[in-house]
Amino acid sequence: MRSSFLNLNKMEKLIIRKAAEEDVKGILEIYNYAIVHTTASFDIKEQSLEEKKLWFQGYNDKYPLLVAQLGGEIVGYSSLSSFRNKEAYARTVENSVYVHPEAQGKGIAKRLLQAIIEEGRKIGYHVIIAAITKENEISIYLHEQVGFEYIGCMKEVGYKFGEWQDVCFYQLKL
Repeated sequence: MRSSFLNLNKMEKLIIRKAAEEDVKGILEIYNYAIVHTTASFDIKEQSLEEKKLWFQGYNDKYPLLVAQLGGEIVGYSSLSSFRNKEAYARTVENSVYVHPEAQGKGIAKRLLQAIIEEGRKIGYHVIIAAITKENEISIYLHEQVGFEYIGCMKEVGYKFGEWQDVCFYQLKL
């Protein structure tokens, strides 16, 4: 990870916008950090730039991908993706929010989450689902702050860092 690139403290310089292909490298850096250091992702191995570029191709007007940019750097991103592949789930999506470790605690995740919720409303989605590991109290609190409700927990469904992980589900009705 780069260090000390976040010397800017003025949040008015934070820009949240639709992601472009040139943002993929910054997104990849944030995501790979999450893979290696957190249970926010259940991926185990870091991804390559080519893999992340292929992933990027799945985002469009139906499934938005937003980035937070501060001082010219990508400091976070949020997205909506398919919840399930069945037609009856077409108006339900799952969200993701990731923030660079040096940018955490500055309200960026909340702004990204609020922005992606608004995108979901514009598109016409009915429900957004968040799947969060039980130990990720910060993400749980963030989602509850913007109106997500706890709907249940699946016990020991993922194995990462030598431990079984519970995944809690939250939903927001739009």
